[in-house]
Amino acid sequence: MSENCCVKIEKIIYGGESLAKIDDFPFFIENGCPGDFVRIDIVKKNKSYAKAKIKEIIEPSKKRVKPFCPLHNVCGGCGLQHIDYNEQLIQKENIVKETMRKFGLDYIKILPVKAPKINKNYRYKVQYPVSQTKVSKKIIAGYFKKGTHEAVNIKFCPVQPAILDELTDLIRQKAFDLNIEGYNEKNHSGLLRHIIYRVSKYNNNILVILVLNSNKIDSQILKLAEYIKQFKNIVGIVANFNTQKTNVITGKNSKIVIGKDFITEKIGDILYKVSANSFFQVNPESAEIIFNTAKEMIQKNVKNPAILDAYSGVSAFGLQMKNIAKEIICVEECKSSTDDALENIKNNFADNIEVINDDASKTFEDFVKQKKFFDVVLLDPPRKGCTEQSLEYASMLSKNLIIYVSCNPSSLARDLKYLENKNFHAEYIQPVDMFCHTPHIESVVLIRKKV
Repeated sequence: MSENCCVKIEKIIYGGESLAKIDDFPFFIENGCPGDFVRIDIVKKNKSYAKAKIKEIIEPSKKRVKPFCPLHNVCGGCGLQHIDYNEQLIQKENIVKETMRKFGLDYIKILPVKAPKINKNYRYKVQYPVSQTKVSKKIIAGYFKKGTHEAVNIKFCPVQPAILDELTDLIRQKAFDLNIEGYNEKNHSGLLRHIIYRVSKYNNNILVILVLNSNKIDSQILKLAEYIKQFKNIVGIVANFNTQKTNVITGKNSKIVIGKDFITEKIGDILYKVSANSFFQVNPESAEIIFNTAKEMIQKNVKNPAILDAYSGVSAFGLQMKNIAKEIICVEECKSSTDDALENIKNNFADNIEVINDDASKTFEDFVKQKKFFDVVLLDPPRKGCTEQSLEYASMLSKNLIIYVSCNPSSLARDLKYLENKNFHAEYIQPVDMFCHTPHIESVVLIRKKV
């Protein structure tokens, strides 16, 4: 097989690479579009597959479009802007189908992907790694280049609120003027590691979190905060302390520098307090689609249910379900999220919701021992999915339905396979596009106990 050959791109696979084959031998290719006929350079090859880059697009696909961001080919923030948006949705649906097929779950019905009306300026939480140039010492803040830990200096990002471009420029310039060093990952030096923004779509307020390679707030950071607070819509500035040699973005401890340490978001008729360290969906419109999908699944199948909401965060799902359930118990391990949940419950007059701050598996075990069962168990785990122990207990605790909300088709398929062996049957999957123009896929699954 030639190291320089021509192939036709078949499809996009999970993770964003495209797939082509020669004599059933797979090539995983960066920046391909289904239907492209391309000349490729092989960059890595073994017995089962090859990795390749496009050397020349001989005949572009009808689905290939010009990226709307000038940094698309460099920045790792988005990966699919070169593909027509409707085609992106078709490819994501296909990825879910193929992932289920690999796990022997091809009987599950996969619905077309639900998409938000707006697929630009949708990202209301932003995390920029910070570094600086070697010679001029200019501050760099932006997403990493594809496949690297080298930051791209983002001056304009069309998938997040435009106001953040202006604010980032201000922080870069003032940090440079104040001789605040950007972080150097190789030698663990430099003070400013990350800039994190939480923006409220509801009222446009902005919370700024400065992640520091330090355990204290020095005078230069205080001066920087004074400049930031003068920017429009700033409600608070928080310092987060992370001195660990790790890829984990934030440390465990934070301190308010100026103002508040939270924003208020509204989805449907529910107001949410979202603190600096609490989990909340980055795309409010897509989050509302997910909430409504899960709510609809429950309403169509159970009247006035008792619901167990696990990995519940700030009680985002629980609050959306408050008017259709007799009882909701939310379980969340993160203390910050639990504290927000308690305030959210109070502010939204949700008297039928209880919050437990503990590990999901441990709480599930306690409920099993107490013989406390639920009509619906709602699972919204992190990317790695649920533990087998949690799934075991969830299957014991649910009298009727399990609603599984996933951000990773692979861990979802693994967990659905496990639940299948515990007498539960996944009826259908509703994919939702949360991170538009990226390879990420959210899914909501209706799982019913077999009679």
